[in-house]
Amino acid sequence: MELAILSGKGGTGKTTIATALSELAKDVIRIDCDVDAPNLYLFYKGKDIEKSEFIGSKKAIIDKALCTKCGKCESVCKFHAVENFIINPFICEGCGACILVCPQSAIKLEDEKTADTFITELDNGIISRAEMEIGSDGSGKLITYLRKNGRRFNKDEKLTIIDGSPGIGCAVISSITGADAVLVVTEPTKSGLEDLMRVVDLCEHFGVFTMVCINKYDINEDMSKKIEKFINEKELVLVGKIPFDDTVMKSINELKPITFYKDSIAEKAIENMWNNMQMCLH
Repeated sequence: MELAILSGKGGTGKTTIATALSELAKDVIRIDCDVDAPNLYLFYKGKDIEKSEFIGSKKAIIDKALCTKCGKCESVCKFHAVENFIINPFICEGCGACILVCPQSAIKLEDEKTADTFITELDNGIISRAEMEIGSDGSGKLITYLRKNGRRFNKDEKLTIIDGSPGIGCAVISSITGADAVLVVTEPTKSGLEDLMRVVDLCEHFGVFTMVCINKYDINEDMSKKIEKFINEKELVLVGKIPFDDTVMKSINELKPITFYKDSIAEKAIENMWNNMQMCLH
């Protein structure tokens, strides 16, 4: 069973909830697919047992010894990556157009490392995660690799929890492709509702069973009701409404899952949500 946790934008509490659900589910496989801002591992004192380089793209390089400075590469580059016969690796998309027009065969494509990938061993499971190179993009290929890397450690069909990227881009699509279910974390704001609509449309397109939780629902109960109306109209499952709780910020500052704070009202709400989710998933 693979459960992807998504949000329409950053800052909705997605990682806090992903961490809490991982603790409540006990021995799970954790995949941090939020590669542009990976922070799931910060909540654990784990040990990196594997590290490898991920080659996610290619970049063009000009051999100055062969270049006659004809300028054809610069004129053909739609990304304006060539200037003064030097290719800017941060702009180059590796399309290879410059190679095709170069009369001296002075340009070649070289592999570019975009991230280091890790398997971090915990007391109860592992985290498959990545650390991006400066200027690199969180590609769908990297997300797919992280999921496959985590599956190698899932010998007993454990629950896999995927902390997905916010939004609806390529990284999110790679996070939900083949997943069994999605939990969308939203918040009671106008933009929160609009972001939720976009994520739900994406999940519907891929035919993934979708659940929703409203985080900090009590900061704007009128908007929460509008979100609930949308959920009902879409025949989705509202599995949880989590109240605002200062203890959540304390847990983030102390880098401990919210499940460590048993007096927390948010923690109790997440426990109830997990019970609801288990009934939906079985």
